[in-house]
Amino acid sequence: MTGLTLTSLCGRTVVPVRAQSQLGGTGASDAKSSETYQEYLAFFREVFDIMRENYYKDIDEEDYDRFLQTFDQKIFAQLKGEGKSNDFVRWRSAAFLVDFLKEDDDIFSAFYPPKPAKEYEETALGKRIDLGLEGELLPVGFRLTFVEPRSNAYQLGMRENDLLVMIDQAEVSGLSEEEVRDRLRPLEDTVVSLVYLDGQTRESRGVDVVSEEYFKQAVFDVPIPVPGIYCLKIERFNRKTFEDVFRFLTFYRQHGPIKGLIIDLRGNPGGPPLAAREISSFFLPAGEEFAYFQRNNKPKAELDVPELPQEHHYDGPLAILIDEGSGSASELFSGVMQQRRRAVLLGENSAGQVFLKSMFPLEDESMLLLVTARGHYPDGQVFSFQGLTPDRHVASMNQDDILKYAATYILYVNQKDNASL
Repeated sequence: MTGLTLTSLCGRTVVPVRAQSQLGGTGASDAKSSETYQEYLAFFREVFDIMRENYYKDIDEEDYDRFLQTFDQKIFAQLKGEGKSNDFVRWRSAAFLVDFLKEDDDIFSAFYPPKPAKEYEETALGKRIDLGLEGELLPVGFRLTFVEPRSNAYQLGMRENDLLVMIDQAEVSGLSEEEVRDRLRPLEDTVVSLVYLDGQTRESRGVDVVSEEYFKQAVFDVPIPVPGIYCLKIERFNRKTFEDVFRFLTFYRQHGPIKGLIIDLRGNPGGPPLAAREISSFFLPAGEEFAYFQRNNKPKAELDVPELPQEHHYDGPLAILIDEGSGSASELFSGVMQQRRRAVLLGENSAGQVFLKSMFPLEDESMLLLVTARGHYPDGQVFSFQGLTPDRHVASMNQDDILKYAATYILYVNQKDNASL
């Protein structure tokens, strides 16, 4: 392994893939001697080499040889017999190879063909290229249910409940929902002309919106009916998580002291470990070790708590909500806060997924996703496959009830602290 990279989902290594040619010959024996068949083997070798160099467990060459035998004797003939394309054979077989080599308890490492690879990257990194508009198709138009705050559309004044009636001179009422969504997701730098009815005034407005790359907002305020106690719902971690949390905490302080903070990480599948590290700076002393990742006995990739001016620290009561959908970076952050006794965890056991997952894009735009290291607490303890155990087990509660429970806990902590003064 050449060293762990901890950028968002941890590094992009482009691996060359040989140019593809048409499969020659009419039968399996002819096919196996063709140039394309040899390119399959070369491609598999590159996938294997990436896994051997970067996977968090050692990969055995003998397992690779057994896969090649299976490919020769079964996979190749079956796929070609079904009339599959050369690309399909290459990609499907590479997926079989990864499944063949990875650990039985590894549910994350996988091979992605080009389109799923792009979709995964956008979701994992929280990065999109589109107009930033989401909604539902109605008989009279496309009602917006969300306008991405970082999008050009938001900057031009579009908001939730606006009703799109025309897209590039085409009436929305004459389009299918799929056609509307496709037109709202053009290539980068494409200018799209929109006509919409303002959600409040019902006035007709026209704007030219630019399709841009942006990181989706994933941090949202959840109202709590207790003065001074606030809740942040973090849906996933990305490169803008710190910026969003900073913005909300600054806004809260403008309305008086923060008496308690709830961070809702339920259903948060994670994201870049660096994002979890960055938001720890609001709650932990700078410079201390936050966590580290390690592959077998290779050098550690250590994460320290970043520097942050003291006026931006929050030292009051902190409750973190988790459940079985909380994984990866959300578990990393929650677990460190719990071990450091900086926060109390409420909810259900988390997913047990504190791994370093790295994306390795290939030249044909397919991608290899690998678990490259396991997460460790600063004291060397490894994050458990069984997930985090909350300090207060709270199950089968609806959204409002668990938030009330968390707010009540914070009130109790404040009263206890005041009584000890």
